[in-house]
Amino acid sequence: MLERLVDAFVSGFVFPGILWYQLLIGIGLAIVFGAIWFAPYWTPILRKPWAWAVLAGSAIFTWIAVAFIQGSFTYWTNSWFINQFGQEPFQSQILLMAIPSILYTGLVQEGAKLVPVVIWWWKCSRSIGPKLGLAIGAVAGLGFGVFEAVWLHNKIFMTGWTWEAVQSGGLLALAPFWERFFAVGLHVAMSGLAGYGLAKGWGWQFYLLASFLHALTNYSAILLMSKVMTGIQVEIYLAVMTTIVTGVVLWLRWKKQEITISE
Repeated sequence: MLERLVDAFVSGFVFPGILWYQLLIGIGLAIVFGAIWFAPYWTPILRKPWAWAVLAGSAIFTWIAVAFIQGSFTYWTNSWFINQFGQEPFQSQILLMAIPSILYTGLVQEGAKLVPVVIWWWKCSRSIGPKLGLAIGAVAGLGFGVFEAVWLHNKIFMTGWTWEAVQSGGLLALAPFWERFFAVGLHVAMSGLAGYGLAKGWGWQFYLLASFLHALTNYSAILLMSKVMTGIQVEIYLAVMTTIVTGVVLWLRWKKQEITISE
């Protein structure tokens, strides 16, 4: 199992078989997606060097957590279910059996993204304004959201995707990029929500809320696997979830005074 976990981690940095311009496209699209979703927060926080440290720390730490912690929990849980009930019952009851693994995705990823935020919060003597907490949380979500988007964009190119797919298959061929666009926005919003709660003194409550929203969104993949939802319905569901969560977080961002950036 360890070899599989290491391979999963390495896959975030090694993309055999894709061309250099595809790599640049993948990176460029991820950055553009992140910039679009981060712009409505309209905060100068990225002018501060420590904000970039939070952004980079979120990307690196969360990827480590995804590859090793989330991967381990998912493997052990699914193996236990299969050993207890058998492979066929596991597959037939996947809507129920997959719930623990889906919950892990939210708990691990939202927790890992918060680590650099919490470190910075401690550095500030655990006293920051809620708007600043929201902003630095959004930065953390931006860091991992862009990193994950680069990884998945390059995975798409590794499958042989080219522009000819759009010419032959129409706009549906762009669905994987559509999915990443909204996923980046959701990462930014959920981490912003968690950062807001941390600054308000409701850290664990908002962490659990963000984790639940994350898992609720990811559960659509199980619904797709079970043919409860179609691919188009899953994409619409993701877009709706992202729009709702982003709307709530932006309301929190703009309902009062401007953010005051401190060293």
